[in-house]
Amino acid sequence: MEIIRNADGSLLVPIPEGRHHESDDATDAPIADSAEGVEVPTTRLLHPGEGGYNEALAEWDLQQNPDRAPAVSTASGREEAMNVVHAVAESPDHDVAGALKDVNDSEASGEALRHVLIGGTHSVEAFSEEVAEAEGGEPLPAHKMTKIIGEVLAELDK
Repeated sequence: MEIIRNADGSLLVPIPEGRHHESDDATDAPIADSAEGVEVPTTRLLHPGEGGYNEALAEWDLQQNPDRAPAVSTASGREEAMNVVHAVAESPDHDVAGALKDVNDSEASGEALRHVLIGGTHSVEAFSEEVAEAEGGEPLPAHKMTKIIGEVLAELDK
């Protein structure tokens, strides 16, 4: 099963089947208390800011194009990515497509954002600080920054 990205930015992530250890020891638990017959969830819904979301978003992005080379961030790509993220964050209607229209190298911008995601939460937080310094305003919380990054990457992959 693949990771599914919903319109609200949440991700439906498959849960790997747990490992089962057989024991030679007999249990004293009554049969009624055993876990047999209990349905274990096979997916989990993650929202921006939840533990594992950044990693799942990076994995979702890789699923969109599995043959893509590892993400490499260039100075110009990172600068344009910061402009786009700031424009989306400041846009009253959250216009991702509009923010991308002035980008000269959308591939480099996407790679820069992928590079941020791969770095995890600390990388997203540092990127948010960098955007605030370069563009003005207050840094966005990591979960909001991650959601915007996901929206930009989804638009770039269309």
